[in-house]
Amino acid sequence: LTDRQKQSNNNMAKKGSSSDPNIFLFVPNLIGYARIALGIASLFYMRDEPYIAMPLYWLSAFLDAFDGQAARYLDQGTNFGKVLDMVSDRCTTMALQMTLCVLYPDYMPYIQLVAILDISSHWLHTYSSLKAGHDSHKDMDKSTNWFLRLYYESRAVLFTMCAANELFFMGLYLSYFDAGWPIQILGFELGTWQWLTLISAPLCFIKQGLNVVQMVGAVKAIGAYDVKERREKKN
Repeated sequence: LTDRQKQSNNNMAKKGSSSDPNIFLFVPNLIGYARIALGIASLFYMRDEPYIAMPLYWLSAFLDAFDGQAARYLDQGTNFGKVLDMVSDRCTTMALQMTLCVLYPDYMPYIQLVAILDISSHWLHTYSSLKAGHDSHKDMDKSTNWFLRLYYESRAVLFTMCAANELFFMGLYLSYFDAGWPIQILGFELGTWQWLTLISAPLCFIKQGLNVVQMVGAVKAIGAYDVKERREKKN
């Protein structure tokens, strides 16, 4: 190509790209940025200012309920937004778990294992979903475990499980500093944050079980793709 032709092609590319929407400024992604900012802000108070850290952390987690709705309502769903949403979820939860390791050193190995399970299961599941040609890690095949399929396909189940998971770690964190207002239930008296931890614990443990199911399913799927690819190469 001549210099004039190259310049013409560059001008056409610029003209075409100028009409493309800036997906980084889509409303769901702006919500994602706000979540990240709130999560980062909470980090600076987690060590010894629980009543500043947790409102910031909770608001970051709470906004997670709205980015997906905004994407659907405004037709602003993007691949970047899907990745941003998952990375924000995993990183903020992991940051709180890191703090819990400091506050509860005797339970550090168990908290670390939960964090590792959370990150690895979601990463493997996302990779296997991409290999399967899905647009989102929430797209499920009929062969997927029924409970995992229910978890991702039912917004109510997804919200309840994720909320309980966050509330358990938040309650555990707050209980270290302050038991909360005393509340008596069925003859047992515990502080507000202790009750929060106790009540959310069963669903949090179930969520860890789902992570195991998710990881095992993803590993099997990736292994199946490997076998298929090797078979195709031989043929």
